[in-house]
Amino acid sequence: MKKTALLVLAAGRGTRMRSELPKVLHQAGGRTMLASVLAAARAAGFEPGAIGVVAGYGADAIRAAVAPLGVAVTLQEPQLGTGHAVMAAQPWWRAYERLIVVHGDMPLLSAATVRGLAAALGGDVAAVLATASPVEPRAYGRIIREGNDVVAIVEERQATPAQLALRELNAGFYGFQTAALAPALAALGTANPHGEYYLTDTIAILARQGKRVTAFALADADECLGVNDRAELARLDQSLRRRKAESLLQSGVTIQLPDTVVIDPEVEVGPESVIEAGVQLLGATRLGRGCQVRAYSVLTDCEIGDQVLIRQHCVMERARVAAGALLGPFTRLREGADIGAGAHIGNFVEVKKTQVGAGSKANHLAYLGDARIGSGANIGAGTITCNYDGVDKHPTTIGDGAFVGSNATLVAPIVIGPGAYIGAGSVITENVPEDALAVGRGRQANKAGWARRRKKRTPLD
Repeated sequence: MKKTALLVLAAGRGTRMRSELPKVLHQAGGRTMLASVLAAARAAGFEPGAIGVVAGYGADAIRAAVAPLGVAVTLQEPQLGTGHAVMAAQPWWRAYERLIVVHGDMPLLSAATVRGLAAALGGDVAAVLATASPVEPRAYGRIIREGNDVVAIVEERQATPAQLALRELNAGFYGFQTAALAPALAALGTANPHGEYYLTDTIAILARQGKRVTAFALADADECLGVNDRAELARLDQSLRRRKAESLLQSGVTIQLPDTVVIDPEVEVGPESVIEAGVQLLGATRLGRGCQVRAYSVLTDCEIGDQVLIRQHCVMERARVAAGALLGPFTRLREGADIGAGAHIGNFVEVKKTQVGAGSKANHLAYLGDARIGSGANIGAGTITCNYDGVDKHPTTIGDGAFVGSNATLVAPIVIGPGAYIGAGSVITENVPEDALAVGRGRQANKAGWARRRKKRTPLD
């Protein structure tokens, strides 16, 4: 690919999307359509420096979206058609011998198609275009052939009845020898219903010049599906989600009701794992072998070890969970939560920037923030680490084997020593030594007959 560049056309607004966001930055399948196209280019072997994007509407947003990738961005202003977009980027691509051109709103584009187009540009072939022959007709340009070579693309609005009957359609992906492309672009005109420069017209120009144009048939006709409105976007999202689920099913993962789950493209799941209905696995989440994620849990950018059970309705973000841990139901792990092997984090427990040691348990109604909890500790129901003083966050350390009674309030910064006990209902403001008992609460006083006397003064309704 060293002498080949790839150009993504991404200048259109997509007015039928009814959105201020550029069309290519709408998401389908867990990432933007533009990101999916760029991922296909990278998977096909293109380095970032050999990838260009033509932006127009929302150019600043597109630049920001692709900045981490290091690809070149060309501004097309005004937007006068696909041919004009390629012309605008000519100062960038003219240093290459070959150019692949794709559309940024076709997220089903595969690396195999990109490689196939590049490979077809050998010998005397001046241009190659991807074609599709779907079962159901689409409003795409028809391929006109003479023998095995392509001589023109006729847009549907300009096609004759005989041409409309043709089933070979223009898929919208192209490859060109740049030495042939440059003069063909210079010969483009705007004699069409939109008054624009059509890239598709270069095919007929090249054929008239005696240049050879061939076709590359898509293995999957759906690969050329684009997006014009949000209904089409939803259908593409569903297709991409289904493909991801089917890939995991083929790898040995059980997914109950695959059409109900949402699994992003970068997610990895080990074999023998079970994903129940309504689960969302987002971002770069990785699940180990033999995990079970029960219904309606949502995991974002999490790292989960082997044999972890995540019960219903857990919400986890940028957290790490070691092998054999049990979570939920209704557990929330926030960024920086690090749950040790075999630990139990239960009902309505929230964990943030906290390390929980192996085998420790916090089974009910607790908040654990900015804490380090050793192994084998027990955190009682209602325990709170008071980590925030209104200005700064402070740490709590709980040693191995410590027992924290229910409704304990631990005012950080504080250290609870290994093996220490905290009495239920205590407010602890000082460090607790190893193996000590700490009780921080008012002494109970029973006043005999008080309730009976009160009832006489204030009759009950």
